Formats: sequence, C-alpha cells, structure tokens
Amino acid sequence: MDTEVRVQRVTDLREYFRDALHDALNHQHIAVEDQTEHYVVNLLTIFARADALFEQTPAGARLTPLVVMLSQALEAPTHEERCRGLQRLGDVSLFVAGFFAQGFAAKLVDIDYHIAMGGRAYGTLADSMRSGGRRTLGQVFAELAQKFQPMVDALNEISETAYQYSHNDLLRLYELWVKTGSERSRAILRRLGVEPAHVPHPLQAH
Repeated sequence: MDTEVRVQRVTDLREYFRDALHDALNHQHIAVEDQTEHYVVNLLTIFARADALFEQTPAGARLTPLVVMLSQALEAPTHEERCRGLQRLGDVSLFVAGFFAQGFAAKLVDIDYHIAMGGRAYGTLADSMRSGGRRTLGQVFAELAQKFQPMVDALNEISETAYQYSHNDLLRLYELWVKTGSERSRAILRRLGVEPAHVPHPLQAH
C-alpha cells in the first residue's frame, strides 16, 4: 500500500493543534464548549512529547495497560490521586484512539475498548466534581465522556495524512463503524462508494 507523508513546519505546537482541532471539529460538525476544546489542545500539546505519554521502565519506554491504570486509580489512597489516575486514563485513551487508530487494524477489539474505558473514566471523574470549586473542569470531563467517539474522529482527521485505502482497509473501516458507530468511518466509506448498513451501536446508546 502506498502512502505519502506531508511534512509541515510548525513553529508553535499549541497553535498548530488549536487550529487543526478547530478545523476538524467544524468539518465534522462536532460542537464542544470552548473550555473542552482548550483542554484537548493542551492534552495534544503535552502528549506530543513521548516522555509525557509513555512510562519509563527498566525495559524501556512502555505504555501502561488501561486496566492497570484503572486499577491504580481505584486503589489510590486519596481522592485527589484517584482523580489524577482517572484523568490520566481518559487522556491516554483519547490520545491513543485518536492518533494510533491505524495501529488497531489487526486488533480491532482494542479501539472500542479504549473508547469505552476513556469515556467511563471521564464520566466517573465528572461525577466526582459536580460540587466544589472544580465544577467547570467537571463539565469538561462530562462533555468529553458524552462525545468521546466524535472527539476520537476529530483526532483521527488531524493525524491522518494523504492515505490510500486498500480492500483490507475498507473492511477495517466497516468493522470500526459496526463496533463504534464512528461517523467519520461511515463518511469515508461513503466517499469510497460503500454504504454501511445501519446497526445499533452500544457506544451510541447514551
């Protein structure tokens, strides 16, 4: 499969992600609050550095499994540490599902797992912040929980360069549509001449 990578010179990474996310959200008709958009821009800017995304271990840089992150968060000794753990789980799930989607081609079970885990982490975090001085941040997490899949679609658009879809890719896109209800996957399939049949999606039931 032939691919072509476009190299773009970026002098301000935060500004680049702000413009790219804003354009992707507009293009896909996804409406989010300004503070939610700002949060995701900050997340992208931070995780652009590999040392912020990966954990350093004696065996080298590793991405902690989501189930381990969840266990660590739930077993945290303080409320603040629990919140930080859930936030990390949501952030990593969103970034990985958004930017490493092509890596799920051979293991589709993982992308809906990331979406489910990330959405639930943000939702639990939002519930814990409904009172007190962090209500605004709680509203951000509530919106991310509600719109996790559309936000993943927006990040997919940012990460994608010129890409040629093979027959295997069409199958993967269709399976992704079936598993997650991704509007972006459906739009690509339609553009390529495939009309996906409507099926109920568990992740769209909320």
